[in-house]
Amino acid sequence: MAIGLNSLLDYCTKNSSVFFLTVQVFPPVNFTLTVSALAQVLLRWKPSPSQEQKNYTIRYDVKISSPVFEEYDTRKTHSFQTAVLHNGFSAHVRTLLFHKGLQMASGWVTAELQPPPGAEDTAVTDLSCITHFTISGAVSLHCTWLPGKGAPEDTKYFLFYRYETYTEECQDYIQDKWKRNIECRFSATHIVPDEIDELVVIHVNGSSKYATIKPFQQLFNQNAIEKVNVPRNVTAFLEQNDLVATWEKPLSTFPKGCFEYEFYLINLKSGNKQVIASLVPKHYTLFLPLS
Repeated sequence: MAIGLNSLLDYCTKNSSVFFLTVQVFPPVNFTLTVSALAQVLLRWKPSPSQEQKNYTIRYDVKISSPVFEEYDTRKTHSFQTAVLHNGFSAHVRTLLFHKGLQMASGWVTAELQPPPGAEDTAVTDLSCITHFTISGAVSLHCTWLPGKGAPEDTKYFLFYRYETYTEECQDYIQDKWKRNIECRFSATHIVPDEIDELVVIHVNGSSKYATIKPFQQLFNQNAIEKVNVPRNVTAFLEQNDLVATWEKPLSTFPKGCFEYEFYLINLKSGNKQVIASLVPKHYTLFLPLS
């Protein structure tokens, strides 16, 4: 006997509804947060042992509520998150069950990491970092900061950077008049110069006889903090009535089409200054009429 399309849809809908009325969705169990590296958290959980395992799909909805809100879903029972942790970390996870285009969700379970201890206003402030692509092909790193206004005079700050799985402590500091570390230099790092949008994690902690120094972390996009090197082999000479300037592309892994150049032509007698912009030149020679 033939069954009409509407009847078939009604049958499927009723059976799906019956399925969801008889199936419970349980939240995950054993949800934990573990600091696995500087500014990195491992979220891990297990499926509820009470959850039925039949012909349906189970995924997990993960929600990060602090320090920065983010929500995503995954089939896995673990997830890594990169985030600054000096103000703590809070996350939630729930079970999602899918069957024939329908979805059910369990309640949320929550886990938190408390902020690390430290006296108020003892963490560093105004942390700033730049990188340079060096002539040897390595990437150098230079960071500066100010001591926290509540940090005692005997405070010693220590800086670490993490790039992917590599972590290193600074060995070359510059100090203020109270001999507190306020700058750090790495002449070479494990930062890969031609990577795009990788994060450089900076962590600064400290010690003092008079207070617990609160740590501070910051995430930098490696491309955003690269300080462009100056053009190489710059020359200038007169050719008839023209000033001819030549140069070569700066040391960098970026292709030549990424660079623009500005020239400042200054008359030493009059003090007049002329700014000449050259937008992505096809070659590295510029003719400047002097007449």
